[in-house]
Amino acid sequence: MTENGVSPRAKVLTIDTMNPTVKKVEYAVRGPIVQRAVELERELSEGMKKPFAEVIKANIGDAHAMGQQPITFFRQVLALCSYPELLNDSTFPEDAKSRARRILQSCGGNSMGSYSASQGIDSVRQDVARYIERRDGGVPCDPDNIYLTTGASDGIVTMLKLLVCGEGETRTGVMISIPQYPLYSAALAELGAVQINYYLNEEKCWSLDISELQRALDEARRHCNPRALCIINPGNPTGQVQSRECIEDVIRFAAKERLFLMADEVYQDNVYADGCHFHSFKKVLFEMGPEYSNTVELASFHSTSKCYMGECGFRGGYMEIINMDSEVKAQLTKLVSVRLCPPVPGQALMDLVVNPPQPGEPSYDNFIKERTATLNVLAEKAKLTEQVLNTVQGISCNPVQGAMYSFPCITIPEKAIKEATDNGQQPDMFYCMKMLEETGICLVPGSGFGQRDGTYHFRMTILPPTDKLKILLKKVKEFHQKFTEQYS
Repeated sequence: MTENGVSPRAKVLTIDTMNPTVKKVEYAVRGPIVQRAVELERELSEGMKKPFAEVIKANIGDAHAMGQQPITFFRQVLALCSYPELLNDSTFPEDAKSRARRILQSCGGNSMGSYSASQGIDSVRQDVARYIERRDGGVPCDPDNIYLTTGASDGIVTMLKLLVCGEGETRTGVMISIPQYPLYSAALAELGAVQINYYLNEEKCWSLDISELQRALDEARRHCNPRALCIINPGNPTGQVQSRECIEDVIRFAAKERLFLMADEVYQDNVYADGCHFHSFKKVLFEMGPEYSNTVELASFHSTSKCYMGECGFRGGYMEIINMDSEVKAQLTKLVSVRLCPPVPGQALMDLVVNPPQPGEPSYDNFIKERTATLNVLAEKAKLTEQVLNTVQGISCNPVQGAMYSFPCITIPEKAIKEATDNGQQPDMFYCMKMLEETGICLVPGSGFGQRDGTYHFRMTILPPTDKLKILLKKVKEFHQKFTEQYS
């Protein structure tokens, strides 16, 4: 009873009565270690003494937060679209104005504040289709197969929603790489689907072995209905770039086993290693001939958030669907209409990414200069990260062939493993949390991405400015040496 004699009313929504699948969702890149990093930043700002002057977050691929500069042309056009009065300003180049006018003419009421069609602005989808045709050497692309999305994540989750069905042994299973980007495990947990792990080969630079795909599939068929195979290329968190031969093998495997292919290609411009090249799954599929190009079902994804753009906050992206059943496609269009439309500024930005300044236009030279400089710096930082980490006894780092991350293997002493286990923590979480508290470096433990039993890793981005990245790597090196000595 309360003071006035009325019994307190029980909550309708409690931890016991909420959706049980939500409680299974985990997302490591914004998990407890990141929450602690935010607390440490606040404590530093309040004057609390720490053994470090700042928190360096290397936990997430947020390029601009790490200091990467936006592409001038993109921001000029978006500024013009947001505030069309600037079209009268002579300081903006004419090609930026022309692009802004074209985008605004495609918007309801000539305003980026209006809803668009649920599938996305028609002219943007046409530009995406033309971009894909150029990228893939003339392989045709139908704009009607393009769906603009709220970042690539939105498209991936939408496709998984279409795929998941059944109960018990008929429940949909989805094959994902281990290590994986936690979006996949989180989405599958929320949808109540079965996660089927296939392991990348760390000894061979995180390569994908078809024999491992077959092993995972055969085991899974005993308890679920595997229906989809997800590939991340270039890899996150592992940074590998798949060869054309590997992609062909994966397509043959998907065709033989009747699996829907999902190709996450958001890092397609982030390829650094000599001899490595990005090959889109769609291009390879069509070059393999009609036996595959007319039958294998494929959804591929791209985003404005990565590559040289790094425009995470605009949440722009697209997916292209190939060989989807026409009735299912109608259901997909219905499903995306429920969320009305992707953010229109993100759609506008996607248009600029796929249709950048052309030779002879006023902004072309500066665009190429900025784009090249950004990618060159990332390539230098990828090499630097690998080189420095491999000088540390007890840390082994594969070449960062692409994307924005390294995923080194770390040796954790048995004494530390026991202390972590006694505290109910994964050993690599214990390691990363201790590093955060002692150095201010925020990394993500490998257990958040999945790893082979008995191995430990962390993921770190290569995004901090070079001078700060050198400090970060120096601190990681010193911490690992101290940690090893302390627990030996």
